[in-house]
Amino acid sequence: MRNLIVGLTLFVLAYTVNAQTAKDSSRIIIPELKLNINKSGTNYIKGTFLAQTWARYSDFNPGTTIDGTPKASYGDIGIRRWRIQAFGQLTNRVYFYTQFGQNNFSFLQPRHTGAFLHDAVTEFRVLNQIQIGGGLTAWGGVSRFSSPAVANIMGLDAPIYQQATNGINDQFARKLSLYLKGEVSKLNYRIALSRPMSVKNSTVPVPPISSSSNFNTEAPRAQTSGYLFWQFFEKEVTPNPYMSGTYLGKKKLLNLGAGWVQQNQAMWHTDPVGDTIRTSLLLLGVDVFLDLPIGKKGAALSAYVAYNNFNYGKNYIRMLNGMNPANGVNAEGTLNGPGVNYPMIGTGNIVFAQFGYKFKDDLLKDNGTLMPYLEVQYSQFQALKDPAVMLEGGINWLIHGTHGAKLSLGWQNRPVFENNALGEAVQTRRKNMLVLQYQIAF
Repeated sequence: MRNLIVGLTLFVLAYTVNAQTAKDSSRIIIPELKLNINKSGTNYIKGTFLAQTWARYSDFNPGTTIDGTPKASYGDIGIRRWRIQAFGQLTNRVYFYTQFGQNNFSFLQPRHTGAFLHDAVTEFRVLNQIQIGGGLTAWGGVSRFSSPAVANIMGLDAPIYQQATNGINDQFARKLSLYLKGEVSKLNYRIALSRPMSVKNSTVPVPPISSSSNFNTEAPRAQTSGYLFWQFFEKEVTPNPYMSGTYLGKKKLLNLGAGWVQQNQAMWHTDPVGDTIRTSLLLLGVDVFLDLPIGKKGAALSAYVAYNNFNYGKNYIRMLNGMNPANGVNAEGTLNGPGVNYPMIGTGNIVFAQFGYKFKDDLLKDNGTLMPYLEVQYSQFQALKDPAVMLEGGINWLIHGTHGAKLSLGWQNRPVFENNALGEAVQTRRKNMLVLQYQIAF
């Protein structure tokens, strides 16, 4: 599988070099699927589609098994995301949004299962500065990419750690919520009151209560969250909660944001005598987003830096990664668990940074342009002795100069943790993952 991915990558690079000498005046521009209700187009119904397919080679964490078979490495093919959206401004005051689709459809997927409802939102405009709504939604906090526009992200994934309770008490970052949102001058805001979902129906096993904090499986209390950002240059249009990873230089943006998630008695653990201690969940974040055109030929710089302080309670840690292609671990396993998991989320401090540079339009003549990127997640978690550092780099081939059709090659390097003789969780090695992704979005 690794040879296949490398071969496909070399083929694509050879094609793009040869294509520079070719002319194709019939470049495809996919039109919007939009039905205007009034003559001005301010009232409308619109549909969109997204598909992201991965071909991947992974060095596995020690002790990994697939259906009981030990594996040190593996190649797989999967559908990272597949989405259909329908939304519209039905009148000047009434708006709706719904999304249906699938994440992480892999060879391990149970047959005849998968696609589910992501969003179902109805909204009413009180004033231009105030809209209220409710439903199954991702409006809320804690940071910009807690609600990522996945068709427009720069890398293979948004910083998943910002979807801080993904699958445990929400539905892929969506909760049943009432929300208030709007824009006042250059301040864009969103505030949500949510009823978290039952932890007992989590998509990942939640262990029994122990001396280390984990999610409380009792009836969940209400949760509040929000995210606000000040726009120094141009303004973003945010009819939906999902935030773009890069506008490819089509906007000049510098945004400073801050957010939170808070829930009383969301977590619990036992004290030294075995009594149950219930604690609050408090997640905080600040971030800066920059998307800046450079020159007059379409080049652009994109950058994002975030700092998050997460408090899930004593020594909470979660091992995670996108579409893990393994489902078991034997006695040789490490703290990371199976496959490509690494310590992504936990009680402690996280700094995330992402930088990308889009070359000029038509760098490859009628075959679009390129955008390389780099990112790092540096985490100092209470449960780990050493910091957890994830590194990623890659390059996007924007085939028509947009996110509508792109081929991306990404490499990720992650830490592996084990307990030393003193029982401390320390990094002992690093592992790699190589992904080739093809995306279509319109």
